[in-house]
Amino acid sequence: MEYLHTMVRVTDLDSSLNFYCNLLGLVEVRRRDHEKGRFTLVFLAASGDAEAAKETQRPTVELTYNWDPEDYSGGRNFGHLAYRVDDIYGVCQRLHDGGVTINRPPRDGHMAFVRSPDGVSIELLQSGDGLAPMEPWASMPNTGEW
Repeated sequence: MEYLHTMVRVTDLDSSLNFYCNLLGLVEVRRRDHEKGRFTLVFLAASGDAEAAKETQRPTVELTYNWDPEDYSGGRNFGHLAYRVDDIYGVCQRLHDGGVTINRPPRDGHMAFVRSPDGVSIELLQSGDGLAPMEPWASMPNTGEW
């Protein structure tokens, strides 16, 4: 058995790509438009996995955008995606500066949670040992749910 990808349905492809690529830091590795089925698939990989994901079927996140509007709910029922990051404070700052709510701030220098534009929960984990607690994260309260 081989893990291939996680599929997430999105309602606004541009907004989702801004979140996942520009703010979170994933890289688009493949895209397929399906005229007959009226949908687009965009495959994203963590930057450290991007080259391998282009050449092989390394695990990716598959954004599925249906061209005809549909109502998706229950993002929390999905669970979450998890990514290991080199600098959790830097990633959270970039997301925060981009208008993303940090639902569970990295108070411990180790773990944080945010949500995509479609309500998908994203867990961020500091690579290696947690970083020393620092402001504004150390005293920032939780917001919403994750």
